[in-house]
Amino acid sequence: MTNRSSAAAAAGAQVRQRRQQRGMSQAELARRTGLSKATLSQLEAGTANPTIDTLDSIAVALAIPLTDLLTRDGSPGTVHLRATPAARDEPTRELLRRISGGHSLELWRLRLPADTAVEGVPHAPGTVEHLLVASGALRAGPAEDLRELAAGDMLAFAGDAPHAYRTGALAADVTVVIASPANLG
Repeated sequence: MTNRSSAAAAAGAQVRQRRQQRGMSQAELARRTGLSKATLSQLEAGTANPTIDTLDSIAVALAIPLTDLLTRDGSPGTVHLRATPAARDEPTRELLRRISGGHSLELWRLRLPADTAVEGVPHAPGTVEHLLVASGALRAGPAEDLRELAAGDMLAFAGDAPHAYRTGALAADVTVVIASPANLG
């Protein structure tokens, strides 16, 4: 009897769909990831339970965000998210919405307390981050070229390089849109 989970089946379907969108064979994806073709075949069929490390290596080989492989199909209809309180003494990040269709957009809220520093992890090549400061102030952007931002300011920069967010005496509430190419290669 095979141990099937709906999450594993959904991830397998996403791997197959993304691989096919790129015109890549199972053999080529197996070569790029170091997985056996049999393992990849089982994963795509939904009969294997992949680890996060396995899915991460597949996402890297397909040049997509890991979360693309964890997304289930289906439209949620109207989405209304009620405001949530921010943590008092640590950064609060919330994925607000993912929008697909030839590209991948993620809409996040980033709330940073005063005197906080966060190092951004580089995203897939071609990714652009857009910041819109709702309130407060911060220094943000490419690690080697941080910009001073205040309420109402917008900044867009290459998200595929090291980047950072730093607050001073004021806390900051920032909307972050991460735009990643969905069809690389």
